[in-house]
Amino acid sequence: MGVNASSLPRNPNSPIPLTRPKLDDIPESCIALVLSYMDPPVIAKLARLNRAFRAASSADFIWVPKLPSTYPYILAKLPDQGNGNMDIYARLCRPNPFDGGTKEVWIDKMTGGVCLSISSKAMGITGIDDRRYWNYIPTDESRFQTVAYLQQIWWLEVDGELEFKFPKGTYSLFFRLQLGKVGKRMGRRRVSNSENVHGWDLKPAHFKLTMADGQHIVSQCMLGNLGNWVHYHVGDFVVEDDSILTKIKFSLTQIDCTHTKGGLCVDSVLICPISLGKELVSVDGEVCKKL
Repeated sequence: MGVNASSLPRNPNSPIPLTRPKLDDIPESCIALVLSYMDPPVIAKLARLNRAFRAASSADFIWVPKLPSTYPYILAKLPDQGNGNMDIYARLCRPNPFDGGTKEVWIDKMTGGVCLSISSKAMGITGIDDRRYWNYIPTDESRFQTVAYLQQIWWLEVDGELEFKFPKGTYSLFFRLQLGKVGKRMGRRRVSNSENVHGWDLKPAHFKLTMADGQHIVSQCMLGNLGNWVHYHVGDFVVEDDSILTKIKFSLTQIDCTHTKGGLCVDSVLICPISLGKELVSVDGEVCKKL
């Protein structure tokens, strides 16, 4: 550092000073090998150093082990699959809608773990066709731009099911809910209308997660935190075979007909690797009591 050209060693047969090696002098294969041991965000930063690093970062052997084992299945659900494994990884790091836009799948950019979100429109909701009970309302607070809003009902029942190829591992399932109607005042400041919120402090809501392989979880939780979105942790499940479809059923119920309840927004169900689930609980989650 700080050495000028006159101090560099010279070839006695040449008046031109010898130069030190530069990053551009490193063989592309060597750069790619080093990059293969790094996390994707670090690779993306190093790719901006120069042309050699940018070219090396696109080597397929870097990205193959970072892609989820079921990525061919995931790609088959998407219209645009990308070119090259680096491009595929980048594409999968973004939310990708499928099943008519009622579901989205993406991978965590750090770990490559598969995450999936299921819209309320992909679930069976008792009374959803009767506007006295339920309405779909638009909001930019949902990745699906729409949530199901409960005016008032005696019998709450929200059911869903999913068939999907998940990589081996343990996953967490959450319901994303809010007490209070979402909206904005004059198109700017966020507001939550609590006018119809009632009945949730009397009895807990029940959650259920059932797997085709026999895994079964039932939990309950008092719904609260008025005006804020909460991820209610229903439970965790294990995927042991990534070559077959994982079949899941899940539900939210409060069927005690001794009182009405209302003012509930149902956004979606989230499935993610358990490591990400623990981070989510620490931010805005609620762990339900297992029964």
